Amino acid sequence: MSLVSRDKKHIWHPLNQHQTHPNSLPIVKAKGIYLYDEKGNKYIDGISSWYTAVYGHCNPTITDAVKKQMDQLDQIVFAGFTHEPAVELSERLVEILPKNQKKVFFSDNGSTAVEVGIKIALQYWSNIGINKTKIIGFNEGFHGDTFGAMAASGESVYNKPFKPLMVSATKILPPRKNNIEYVLEHLEKLTKANDIAALVYEPLVQGAAGMKMHDEEALEQVLSFCRKKDVLLVADEVMTGFGKTGTYFASDWMQTKPDIICMSKALSAGLLPLAATSSTQDIYDAFLSDKNEKSFFHAHTYSANPLACVAAIEGVKLLTSSYIQDQIKMIEECNRAFLEALKNVDKVTNLRQKGVILAFDIKTKNNHVYGTLRDTLFNYFMNKGLYLRPLGNTLYIVPPYVITKVELKHVHQTLLEGIKSLSIDE
Repeated sequence: MSLVSRDKKHIWHPLNQHQTHPNSLPIVKAKGIYLYDEKGNKYIDGISSWYTAVYGHCNPTITDAVKKQMDQLDQIVFAGFTHEPAVELSERLVEILPKNQKKVFFSDNGSTAVEVGIKIALQYWSNIGINKTKIIGFNEGFHGDTFGAMAASGESVYNKPFKPLMVSATKILPPRKNNIEYVLEHLEKLTKANDIAALVYEPLVQGAAGMKMHDEEALEQVLSFCRKKDVLLVADEVMTGFGKTGTYFASDWMQTKPDIICMSKALSAGLLPLAATSSTQDIYDAFLSDKNEKSFFHAHTYSANPLACVAAIEGVKLLTSSYIQDQIKMIEECNRAFLEALKNVDKVTNLRQKGVILAFDIKTKNNHVYGTLRDTLFNYFMNKGLYLRPLGNTLYIVPPYVITKVELKHVHQTLLEGIKSLSIDE
């Protein structure tokens, strides 16, 4: 029986309508920037497998370190115990995080990192005796699939069925130069009752919304306003963190730093599940008490798994190396040159870039995220040996940092040829 047949027998895939898309492509190997299927076809991983494998698949520096750790300590409960990989990782993270971040709480995925951040923010106010129970998020934001993360996200197919069950959250427009006055007026009204606990936001880039990018100055005004109104800032850096925007974290671009930062994906280099939520010392101190109920009662079986922590340590070492930093600059420069070339292509619009993230939209009447255009684009590029996940009429790349200039130019050329040749006037 083929792998596809065996898969169909028992597996329920995420983000998939099995009635219309019954088959999933078997991938049997991954190395560097390439994925290999069971027929021997190879595909450039143009989005680093959902922004995780940024140092390349099966990076030997990382896998060798994890193999060594497997013989020393594989798993241990993190409640009441600690271990060297977790301690070292916390030290390395605090070194590269914005300077106000002092404490690190470990969990196991991006949604949970945000869930932890929201719970910490809400309990912070409760612990210090102030009644703040509401949160604010941006329209079209996406923060994950757990209930707090869904509440902070914009309404979509991800969370609509669960809306009546979610915590109280109000959405505001993502800040732009042309709407910032309206956004600030809206915030003024929302904060009058002094019951807003936190703003949950993706700094600079809204990934699932189609790589939509905030205006830095406008976002800074929103963050500064919230800080003055004692609204905690919870930055969802699950996608943007670890070099994607050209700095270690997207929050590095902003003058007003978050109180809480949520991390996952590239944190563990795409090798093992791991997440972290960092906070300021002030946030942490609000949980110190003789009263046990002021503790943060949130735990996961695999929190700070030693193997995942070792993968993350090696990832941070690579991120801060001159080689990876030079690679990030190279990708930025090549992407910038490609965007200039795209300006002469009639079928594209809304060209944008931040760091290694490059995105643009196809001119079309139908821009549904899960519509036929998305499938047409996906299938075309897979047939050309390029793995992308178009979002409706949005095409984007977030290539692994280890890609060469020749390989990246091949990606750009494949994109250009695809845009020009496809009939995409749906």
